[in-house]
Amino acid sequence: MLSTTTTVTAAAAAAANPIKPESVTAATAATVKPIKFKSEPELDSQPELFESKSESESEPESEPKGEPNPTRPIPLSCSRANETSTFQSCPSPPLEITNVPSTSPPAQPRQQCPSYFRWIHEDLRPWRARGITRRAVESARRTANFRLVVLRGRAYVERYRPAFQTRDAFTLWGVLQLLRRYPGLVPDLDVMFDCVDWPVVKADHYRNKAAAIPPPLFRYCGNESTLDIVFPDWSFWGWPEINIKPWEELRKEIEEGNKQVKWMDREPYAYWKGNPAVAETRQQLMKCNVSDSYDWNARIYAQDWLKETHGGFKESNLASQCIHRYKIYIEGSAWSVSQKYIMACDSLTLLVKPNYYDFFTRGLMPVQHYWPIREEDKCRSIKFAVDWGNSHKQKVQSIGKEASDFVQENLKMDYVYDYMLHLLTEYSKLLRYKPTKPPLAVELCAESMACSAEGLDRKFMMDSMVSSIRDTGPCDLPPPFKPAELKMLQRRKDDRIKQVEMWEQRAWENRPKKKL
Repeated sequence: MLSTTTTVTAAAAAAANPIKPESVTAATAATVKPIKFKSEPELDSQPELFESKSESESEPESEPKGEPNPTRPIPLSCSRANETSTFQSCPSPPLEITNVPSTSPPAQPRQQCPSYFRWIHEDLRPWRARGITRRAVESARRTANFRLVVLRGRAYVERYRPAFQTRDAFTLWGVLQLLRRYPGLVPDLDVMFDCVDWPVVKADHYRNKAAAIPPPLFRYCGNESTLDIVFPDWSFWGWPEINIKPWEELRKEIEEGNKQVKWMDREPYAYWKGNPAVAETRQQLMKCNVSDSYDWNARIYAQDWLKETHGGFKESNLASQCIHRYKIYIEGSAWSVSQKYIMACDSLTLLVKPNYYDFFTRGLMPVQHYWPIREEDKCRSIKFAVDWGNSHKQKVQSIGKEASDFVQENLKMDYVYDYMLHLLTEYSKLLRYKPTKPPLAVELCAESMACSAEGLDRKFMMDSMVSSIRDTGPCDLPPPFKPAELKMLQRRKDDRIKQVEMWEQRAWENRPKKKL
């Protein structure tokens, strides 16, 4: 679910909270002092926390300048039949199904994909030994929203149950754009997709060698106890119900929005706005808000999406949200699509300990891309982080900038499509049967979806539509992790989190005792 972080006017803030940020009384301000850092090690003595990227975390080399990526335009023809029917008519003959070399200049050398692509190998590891059978795929139908079959570059879908809002439609739209971008490169596939937040394929049920092959179920997030295969979520192509634009457009708008308020001039507090009703952890976060008796350095707002919808979304413009030095990311019922919007803001992301991951977040490193926040003691942890950051402004600013750079460079739609292509290609190699069109499946194409859509659905589809073939091919998939590499990576993450928790504990222990 989305914990949208937005710019809030004073009036909206007053409506959302009985105590406005600026309404802290003089008495409160006098009694609440920043945490002292007497026993905190100097940052210069902790170089391992602020070292340059390791090889496993390195960003891809930037594309050579001067030569655009060779592309060829793709037509979109909306006939009268398309505009009055849904999921019906697709062009015939089909869009070319072979990536035939064009007359463009020689292709540029291909880049190495970002390091988070290595997790593709880990997500598919449960099927390496025995492969994926038709029976295993069909066993995932129990919770799937739809079945997607790709045959010779054409997509067919069989729907089993409705998804929340338009999650399924925009996920399928994303796959269609992949087919348009890389015609002939997407292999034949048979995929079950679950659009619900929570992963459901329990790893413990399939550890025994005599157990059945796990159902290969695609969804938007996973966790350490499940085997669900993570895939980019629908919001990359837009979320019309709450007016969230397609990611490529919004990413650029947020980048421009970052320039409106310099980091040093931003509000020196941690900011969050979202729906607290979806999870207990968010309801706990609301208690960290400023009050007459205490200031945890947090400015927390409950988002009323019904009110926003009726008001034209005037208070939820993500591109103008970057006015605080610190932004809180906290999960909802599972992972939240809001993380990319928060991290793009140049602010330091205060990341409440997550239980879930999506396709790119395993490439993030504590104290390099975000500041870890304890789940069990959020308020104290947030207060420490903000006090620490306001005492080490340049360090905090550099972490926020590195996170923003990660999102702006490593999460461009070019890489989102490349991740999809590599994941589906590696998945197809594991199939032990030839996919066929299910009897009840219908063909999907850009025309059958976009031409009949209306309102924001149609606008976001048109805005996110791939309009040309990419002739250069995808980035190069990096190799799988070696077991020792995975252990080292996890140890580095754990050590960094423990170091921050140690600083936090010492700061609170050495805080001047309040006189009675």
